[in-house]
Amino acid sequence: MFFLLRLAFWLGLVLVLLPRDKTPESEKVPEIRASDAVSAATATINDMSQFCKRQPSACEVGGQAATAIGQRATDGARKIYQIITEKKPDHTGSIDADAVDATASRDTLTSADQAIEFRPPPTP
Repeated sequence: MFFLLRLAFWLGLVLVLLPRDKTPESEKVPEIRASDAVSAATATINDMSQFCKRQPSACEVGGQAATAIGQRATDGARKIYQIITEKKPDHTGSIDADAVDATASRDTLTSADQAIEFRPPPTP
């Protein structure tokens, strides 16, 4: 989950920083200076730091939710790691050479099978 948020942030940053073509619509967009953007971001961060003083119950519930989400993410990652690392049985129909007894594969023909006379295949 945190990966997706980080990915969205960086992708959004890249999209914002890409150069734009000059179009009639882009002329209508207000110009924002970097210093104005920095001061607005600073004011937002300062306001966010005061939020827990204004709404302590919301911060408490938010902290509990963040802890629960983090725990679920940890459990999910652990489960995926176990799925990836556990040895899967071979379902291809191949025979494990260690599991086959050397004497078990000999003398498997019945007496009726052995009574049939061998004929080589016809030559072309």
